Amino acid sequence: MSEQLSPGKIKGILEKHSLRLRKSLGQNFLMDGNIVRKIIAASRSLPGDTAVEIGPGAGILTAALAAACNHVVAVELDRRLLPVLEEVLAGLQNITLVFKDALKVNFDGLVEEITGAKDYKVVANLPYYITSPLIMHLLRQSGVTGMVLMVQLEVASRLVARPGSRDYGAFSVAVQYYCRPEVLFRVPRTVFFPQPDVDSAVVRLVKRQEPEVRVDDEELFFTLVRGAFGQRRKTLANALAGAKIFPGWTRSTWEEVLKRAGIDPRCRGEILGLEEFAALVRACRQFPGEC
Repeated sequence: MSEQLSPGKIKGILEKHSLRLRKSLGQNFLMDGNIVRKIIAASRSLPGDTAVEIGPGAGILTAALAAACNHVVAVELDRRLLPVLEEVLAGLQNITLVFKDALKVNFDGLVEEITGAKDYKVVANLPYYITSPLIMHLLRQSGVTGMVLMVQLEVASRLVARPGSRDYGAFSVAVQYYCRPEVLFRVPRTVFFPQPDVDSAVVRLVKRQEPEVRVDDEELFFTLVRGAFGQRRKTLANALAGAKIFPGWTRSTWEEVLKRAGIDPRCRGEILGLEEFAALVRACRQFPGEC
């Protein structure tokens, strides 16, 4: 990190603009230049690339991205950060600041409107309070080719969790359906201002050209995943019956459907992988009386 963007300089700019950071918005700003450089290297950004950043904070990562990419679209919710970002990013012409709620942004349309690009990377220190829904929102954008993200350590564990592990859940299944997740390195809480209560990790999500498994009905696939994990202590047949996915389907119905899918009705949802959930979708669609 240059002297111009040293932690002391950034803190001074925040104080100059009397900006009080809001914990409710997950405002813990990355202040370590070495971590920033590692994130940029992990993103494999090229001069012709377009990058999206969500939650630019004080602009340290934003400035580094601008040096590595053709254009950076930085989406921020808190308009109070505008004077800070304008000062930190002064002179950088390839950055567009957009003040919107990232969960409501059509990133494909936004990026194409601003840059003309149809493909883009996401490189960001995500606001912790919206991490999971935001990752899912981004994975459903067709233009995203991959992501390098700073997330809470426990979220990183959930992203890469395997069937049967403690951290494995509906979020793990959904992410792994769309991409190949990888934990790159751990980040101590001490490199943030203000310091959060937990450590973080940088992860890479490589978007699959096609989903990992063939699914005839994606909506049903994700409904079944949510139902399977909705009551983790129950057997799979009981959990799915309790989820009331199809009117009139009892535990006995689900036991029969699960058997047809080659799944033990007495098991729990946490041991099912993508292939098993895909098989369950097929069994549901082929079962007599399916909706």
